[in-house]
Amino acid sequence: MAWRLNGSYCRVTRRNIELAFPGMSAPEREALAKRSVLATAELAAEMGYVWSRPWAQVAALIHEVRGLEAVEKAIGSGRGVMMLGPHLGNWEVAGLHLATLGETVTLYEPPHMRALDDMVRQARSRSGATLVPTDKRGLAILVRALRSGGMSAILPDQVPPVVESGENSVFMGQRCFTMTLASKLLARTGAAAFFGFAERIDGGWRMHYIPAADDLYSADITVALLALNAGVESCLHICPEQYQWEYKRFRTRPRGSFDNYADI
Repeated sequence: MAWRLNGSYCRVTRRNIELAFPGMSAPEREALAKRSVLATAELAAEMGYVWSRPWAQVAALIHEVRGLEAVEKAIGSGRGVMMLGPHLGNWEVAGLHLATLGETVTLYEPPHMRALDDMVRQARSRSGATLVPTDKRGLAILVRALRSGGMSAILPDQVPPVVESGENSVFMGQRCFTMTLASKLLARTGAAAFFGFAERIDGGWRMHYIPAADDLYSADITVALLALNAGVESCLHICPEQYQWEYKRFRTRPRGSFDNYADI
């Protein structure tokens, strides 16, 4: 129904896929856009179950975990672990699974609807995570946890709201504003970085943990941000239809003379 109505997020999906896959034919891009909108509907439909059911029931639907050995090796060495979880598959399931591997601290920004706050807090912490506010105090707690061998998760492909929080880099061949928080936290804590996501498969999910490339730890922020975006790219190529293409990812700061979404 949403696809037939062709709302703004359907149009944004089409634009993003056009920008990200210029080598695809028009029919191929249209087919991918439609599959992406359907995947978003699947995500919305399963959220009630993910948030409300006991964790054991949700965990039983994770049928495979790939790359777990590398994460466990990092944890065993006493090194902190940061999971970089793109908007791919079901990121709520990914965060819940990470918290089962050890002490996990994650940043939390209350939803705009206050009535949802208690429900979301309870849902995201029920597998063991500690939620902290997205302010200086919360960041200090997160840094201490990573330095002491704990874990955290960050959405690396979220466009920062202010200029000071990111720099323009390249993602899928397009310039876009990219957060610097993950790179700064890795530099401050010495944590090991993994890209992680829960791919939707028949009957549940498949977890992926992929070690980050060495360039992500570079002191050169330009090199680090390119590696960050390249890591997200490698994840989304596994199941491109499950990426959140309706999000206006290809935005730059400060706003330039050209806006990819001006006519949408």
